[in-house]
Amino acid sequence: MRMRLSRQILSLMVVTCFHSCARGETPAETWENISPYFSVPKEYAGKFGPYRSPLIFDDNTPVKTPLDWRRRRMEILADWNREMGAWPPLIDQPKVEYLQTTRRENFTQHKVLVEISPSQMDGGYLLIPDGAGPFPAVVVPFYEPQTSTGQNKQPLRDFGYQLARRGFVTLSIGSPGGDARKPDLNSLEIQPLSYLAYVGANCYNALAALPQVDPKRIGIVGHSYGGKWAMFASCFYEKFAAAAWSDPGIVWDNTRGNINYWEPWYLGLDARLTRKPGLITADNPATGAYKSLVEAGRDLQEIHALMAPRPFLVSGGSEDAAARWVVLNHAIAVNKLLGYDNRVAMTNRPAHQPTAESNEVIYRFFEYFLKDLK
Repeated sequence: MRMRLSRQILSLMVVTCFHSCARGETPAETWENISPYFSVPKEYAGKFGPYRSPLIFDDNTPVKTPLDWRRRRMEILADWNREMGAWPPLIDQPKVEYLQTTRRENFTQHKVLVEISPSQMDGGYLLIPDGAGPFPAVVVPFYEPQTSTGQNKQPLRDFGYQLARRGFVTLSIGSPGGDARKPDLNSLEIQPLSYLAYVGANCYNALAALPQVDPKRIGIVGHSYGGKWAMFASCFYEKFAAAAWSDPGIVWDNTRGNINYWEPWYLGLDARLTRKPGLITADNPATGAYKSLVEAGRDLQEIHALMAPRPFLVSGGSEDAAARWVVLNHAIAVNKLLGYDNRVAMTNRPAHQPTAESNEVIYRFFEYFLKDLK
């Protein structure tokens, strides 16, 4: 039977987490807490479902060596960027303008404007722990940055705040232009979800340029909309050291309204057409890059594979149940080819809403891979 921490034990961990983290936890203890989630349940072990293996080139030849994988990785990137639109050049040192500074508990909060694209600034919050550093850091994207920093009443989505309390620099940002359904793409011809990934990469660069941050220990985490954003940013920008995606929907699924990659604010943008929000139907068909990617037989297992050998955690809820291990087995296979184990993890809960227990695993995941493994 697969090992699992009991709900009672995890609840106790949540209540006492801040104090235990302040005392310090050994890497072995942290790993003991999270290691069960790196094990594939017996019923899904060795199963790959109908998804095409990332370890097959477009011409159907197999990937046999790590060198082959580097070429295959470049092929996947080229295929997807051709459909979604290529990124403009990244900003090496994005501007960060400090607007307001506030003391909170054991960290300092800065209200900032960050250069997310050339000549485009976006509001956010930069949280810096007390101490000399350099610290590990995490980018936290969501609809708006207040939720991620615990400044409103939406519970259990305050990743930026919770991680700052645990000794991470965090940068929480919101939708470019302020409207997730009509993001400001800075006049670029690019799918919005790819643009969000580009924004995430520039936020990485903004953090990496700070003297308080260790650029080799920067991760990204998001929930739902933010989970999709975090997934694409971490997979398409290789400098992110680790990532956690909370219930984004890690494969195409046209039957579930929350796994709506077909919408024009994700991958369904087509300037010539206007589709109504909602499920794909004969009267409301798929459009944009989503349509062409599906017709080409592509799915998100190719994107997950781009993370290898960097670790990632799927914090699964209603959209990413345990059966999604069938998809994640493809990323595990890529990591095995590269000589790595324990790089792919998943937790599961019944509802889309995060729980204190699922979030605790996220925090310990980052503590282990960004703080303990220096």
